Amino acid sequence: MRVLIVEDERKTADYLRQGLTEQGCTVDVAHDGIDGQHLAVHYDFDVIVLDAMLPGLDGFEVLRSLRAVKGTPVIMLTARDGVEDRVKGLQGGADDYLVKPFSFIELLARLQALTRRGRAQEPTLLRVGDLQVDLIGRKAHRGGQRIDLTAKEFALVALLARRQGEILSKTTIAELVWDMHFDSNTNVVEVAIKRLRGKIDAPFAQPLLHTIRGMGYVLEERGGH
Repeated sequence: MRVLIVEDERKTADYLRQGLTEQGCTVDVAHDGIDGQHLAVHYDFDVIVLDAMLPGLDGFEVLRSLRAVKGTPVIMLTARDGVEDRVKGLQGGADDYLVKPFSFIELLARLQALTRRGRAQEPTLLRVGDLQVDLIGRKAHRGGQRIDLTAKEFALVALLARRQGEILSKTTIAELVWDMHFDSNTNVVEVAIKRLRGKIDAPFAQPLLHTIRGMGYVLEERGGH
């Protein structure tokens, strides 16, 4: 589970990061609304923990920007227990709400419930042309043939299939598949793309994985050449 925590109280943010990391989550943290908005809008998370009161932009503004482009599950935190704040958050698109101080165990249970709900809404079989990506079985087939993929290759093709038709930069791929900040001196993305292309495209007549020079990569079915 990849979690974004947007929380300006560093002690609280560090506590949540440590607890969620110990539960096997990958955790990103932003300490103000501006950074939180950028991460929430431009990167993919399974769930977001969003404080209502933040410097820069408050949590309600961050939520409004996020809901304009995607439906990532959000649980809002606040030190205030006023009904108005809870209503404002839920009407703005929050999926759940917790008032500080809260139990970490309760937060974890709510996060797990939200991600289960989100996964239930996501299709488990993705199709791009004659390529099929089975997210549950972690298998891929093309033209009825099973494609043998490593764990990272499957993560890469699943990302591209989820975002089919969208050009993904090397930076985005590196952060979402390898959980690393992209270093222009490393060729890990190019190497992985080359290997994946050799498996899902080389044996077949029509390529699905395309390089867009200066921009990144896209998985899509194009008309015959």
